[in-house]
Amino acid sequence: MFRPWEANWFANPKDYTKMLHEDLEMRRVILARLRNAGIAKIETERSSNAQLTVTIHTAKPGIVIGKGGASVDQLREDLEKRFGNRVRISIQEIKQPELDAQLVAENIASQIERRISYKRAMKQAILRTMRSGAKGVRIYCGGRLRGAEMARREWDREGRVPLHTLRANIDFGRATASTTFGAIGVKCWIYKDVAAPLRKQPVATDAAAPIAEIAPQPELAAVLAEPQARVEITAAPVATPEPGVVTASATAAPAPRRARATTTTTTAKPAAKPKAEPKAKAEAKTEAKTETKAKAAAPKAKAETKAPAKKTTTAAGRAQGAPNKKTKS
Repeated sequence: MFRPWEANWFANPKDYTKMLHEDLEMRRVILARLRNAGIAKIETERSSNAQLTVTIHTAKPGIVIGKGGASVDQLREDLEKRFGNRVRISIQEIKQPELDAQLVAENIASQIERRISYKRAMKQAILRTMRSGAKGVRIYCGGRLRGAEMARREWDREGRVPLHTLRANIDFGRATASTTFGAIGVKCWIYKDVAAPLRKQPVATDAAAPIAEIAPQPELAAVLAEPQARVEITAAPVATPEPGVVTASATAAPAPRRARATTTTTTAKPAAKPKAEPKAKAEAKTEAKTETKAKAAAPKAKAETKAPAKKTTTAAGRAQGAPNKKTKS
């Protein structure tokens, strides 16, 4: 999402196919000629005056340039003869080849061609990449590994490689190792960092819109220096009383001055509502208690009234000469 195109040019529909095949053929020629120069990518740009600019990103610029620039001049002449356009070649050095996925994949492929164990090559490449400052790396190898009859796939990873994160800056490269028992493919993913979001640019204001002019304000010193206009206060004429007449206002004491009323904000508390219901409940309870007491006292009074009547009857019977148990004996 944030990488530029490797081919920057515009063509008419009639010439598009021709220019596209020219670009592809040019890349194949340069890569075949400078195979051991550690070329990561090749960028092409066409101008309006039929000039082709080729930018080569390499980890070994000395091999590309040659002694005194002889190798670059020879390459430029060959490209001009083959494609019939003026060619300008510029070389850019890659300062950290361990962080370039294409160079890491090509390095592993070259070690496999020299019969080095693919596991050892993968482990060493991962270790060097992580030491260079990468946040994660993943390497994948597929084919007849170690000359096995059945092809298989092996991969190794260290750190994290978030392939589904759009803002993650992940570099990808692939290479092919041609061996006696077949071709072995190598893929490499290197997670460098998260790309910072672009800041919003301020919206440009319309130049044709009129801008309101601000009137010049006087300085404070100039305002203080100006003479202020005098304000004349004319007192109302006071009526003088006659000497023989004594008015009530003269004898009356002067009215005291009113003091400035101080405004105080007081919040009136809401009046408490009379608790009528609790009293009614208390009265009902007391009435219920008195009724229960009266009911409890009623049977006692009846019992008391019955008891003396029995005593009187027994006493009367004895007075009439009722036989006694002792007298009978």
